[in-house]
Order: sequence, then C-alpha cells, then structure tokens
Amino acid sequence: MKEETKDTPSINESKSIPKTTTGRIKSIIGGSLGNLVEWYDWYVYTAFSLYFSDAFFPSDNQTVQLLNTAGILAIGFLMRPVGGWLMGTFADRYGRKKALTASVLLMSVGSLIITITPGFRTIGVAAPLMLVLARIIQGISVGGEYGTSATYLSEMAGKKHRGFYSSFQYVTLIMGQLMALAVLILLQRVFLSEQQLHDWGWRIPFGIGAFLAVITMYLRRSLQESASFTNENSKSKSAQGTLKALAKHPKAVFTVIGLTAGGTLAFYTFTTYMQKFLVNTSGFSKSSASLISTLTIAIFMLLQPAFGLLSDKIGRKPLLIGFGVLGTLTTVPILTLLSETKDVWVAFALILCALIIVSGYTSINAVVKAELFPANIRALGVGFPYAIAVSIFGGSAEYIALLFKNEHHQQWFYWYVTVCIALSLILYITMNDTRKHSKIEDE
Repeated sequence: MKEETKDTPSINESKSIPKTTTGRIKSIIGGSLGNLVEWYDWYVYTAFSLYFSDAFFPSDNQTVQLLNTAGILAIGFLMRPVGGWLMGTFADRYGRKKALTASVLLMSVGSLIITITPGFRTIGVAAPLMLVLARIIQGISVGGEYGTSATYLSEMAGKKHRGFYSSFQYVTLIMGQLMALAVLILLQRVFLSEQQLHDWGWRIPFGIGAFLAVITMYLRRSLQESASFTNENSKSKSAQGTLKALAKHPKAVFTVIGLTAGGTLAFYTFTTYMQKFLVNTSGFSKSSASLISTLTIAIFMLLQPAFGLLSDKIGRKPLLIGFGVLGTLTTVPILTLLSETKDVWVAFALILCALIIVSGYTSINAVVKAELFPANIRALGVGFPYAIAVSIFGGSAEYIALLFKNEHHQQWFYWYVTVCIALSLILYITMNDTRKHSKIEDE
C-alpha cells in the first residue's frame, strides 16, 4: 500500500496510530515505560538473590542456596508460556492496551508478596512456598508482557524505522535490569551495611517494584491502541488469538523458537548470571561484581538502538548471522578467561565484548518475531513460542551453570551455550530476512 510505504496512516488508522513522528514516539515511550517497570520487578529477584537466599533456604553451602533460588527462578520461567498464551490471546482479542495494563498489575502483586513474606526461620516451609507463588504470578505477567509489548512497539513504528523503534523494547528491558542493579549498588555502598542487606534490606527493592507497577498500570490506561489491532478488530473475532489459528503458521512458530534458543541463553548467561559467576567462580566481592555488571549492562543498553537502526539499513538477517558466528566462536574463550581473571577491568572488557556480540540478537529479536505473524495472532504468535524457548533455555541457564559447577564440570556449561548458539545460527542462515518479508507491511 502506498500510504504504508510512506509511513503515513490511512483514514481507518487515524483514530489509533499517531499522525506525526512525535505522536508515534510518545506512544512508543508510553509502551516502553511499562516494559521497564515489568523487567525491573523481574530482575530484582536475580540481583538480590545473593542476599535473600539464606532467608528462604538456610544452608552452610552458598552454591546450594543459589541452586534453590535459581530453581524457583526456573519455575517462574516455566510459567512464562502460560502468560504468553493467556495475555497473547487477550491482546489479540481485546487489544494490546488492555493486555499491557493487566500484565503490570500481576507483576505488582508478585512483588508485594515477596516484600512482605517472612523468612524460613519464622514461618518454616511456607516461606519458600510463598516465594514460589510470587514467581509464578510474575512469570505469567512477564510472559504476557514480552509478546504484547513487542507487538505493540512493532505495530506503532513505521516501516522505515521499525527496527530502531522496536529496539527500545530491549532498551527498557535492559534498563529494568540496570535499575535493579543500581538500587543494589546504592543500598550496598550508601544506605545499608552488608548485614542489614542480608537481614531485611533485600525487601526494599521488591517494595519499590510493587509501587512502581501500580503507578504504571494507571499510566498505561492512556495508551493509544495500534492501527493493526483496530483494523483487525473490525473483522470477525473467531480467528483472533486462538491456538487453532496459530497452528496454521507452524513455520513461523518454529522459527521463533529456533531463533530465540541460542540468543536468550547467551543473553541470560552474560547478564543475570554474570553477577553470580563473578562472585562464585572468579572470586570477586559482591559489590565489585555488581559494579562490573552495572557498567557493562549500561553500555549494552545504549547499543540496542544503534543495532536496530543498522537493521533498518542492511536487514535483520545479517545481524542475526553475525551474532551466531561470533557467539559460536568466542563463548568458550570468554567464559574461560572470565573464570581465571582477578582484574576488574579485564572482566569488564570480556563481558562487554560478549554483550556487543549478543546485541546482534537482542536489538532486533522483537521486530523479527512480530514481522512473522498476521495481526489476528501476532501477540500470541510472538509471546507463546518465545516464552517456551525462554523457559527451556533462558530460565534454566543459571540452574544448569550452577549444577555443572557443583559437580565440578563448569566448562560443560560453556560448551552448552556454544552448541545452542550454533544450532540457532543454522536457522539464521536459512530463514528469510523479515525486513523484506514483513507481515506487518502486508497489512
């Protein structure tokens, strides 16, 4: 359509999509802010697990404590496909805006439960059970958030800069992780002692997250609905957001799973797990590990729009192949050197190098998935298979890494990450470039 090529909305779209670049940016920022709060709440768990693990799982072995908390982290990931299915169906049938509002409400409930739950020494086994409940709720929330926000941002962006604008999903995702680490560093270095953080200070960031989620819920109520959903909603709802309709697109579903597997494993390895790796393997102090993680993730966040813009110029496929090739070749050497170094700046450089490589995946994975599906099943198509892949590969990353370490075979994990990236690379090479074959443009 000529109007779409020029990045100008049609008459039917005018009630939903902003007519100006400024209006489009406001909608994208509005959608992204909620994404930031969601991921802050999700990552606070991993950032502070070094401090609250002994409150829920008393033990003399730190690795065992971390295994228990990583196990619950994995349970939360297992609920993400449920969230991707429920919220994806809801978003395709009733709107992206309503689904985004509902997901952030669930996240607030989960954070509040963790904030107020007494420790194991007070209520016994009920403490870890409450922690499991909270992470189940948060898993459903963030499982629905990813697919819906990826869909919303991709639909609100125009063709010319769709890679650039949609990259802000990972900007805010990473910023959420960065906020969690920033709160940790402030509490470590300014406000609380090490003992206070272990005793009760770890509850503060969860309380902050619960409060911010409530505020975001109200802010999201003012979002504009996307044109793709508005136009699709004028048709019959019988095929919107159903698994039966999704089953008609098996190639796209398996493409999402395949391209996610290696990328999500690499992402969680060099972001959320790195803090524990630096403490538990390299021997850095908790505060030094937190600082290294924060600095590398901050630069990683700033790289996303640059890579997204590059994909608008040269296509999505070259970036994915670049990640696949470099990730396959460098993962084992980088992790091996990290395990041996005691120098803060060497560790910083190695992790940053890995994250630059991972940016070839993270910056564009949202838009690639959105471009694979038609509007009637886009949120479900993006969120559900993605959540399955993340649950299997991303959610288990810390647990598998710690399990191998506990069995004195830590290098097996390095090769596991490498093999998964290599398998995804095969798909990257054989798949179509979605920039040239976009379902969003077909509409």
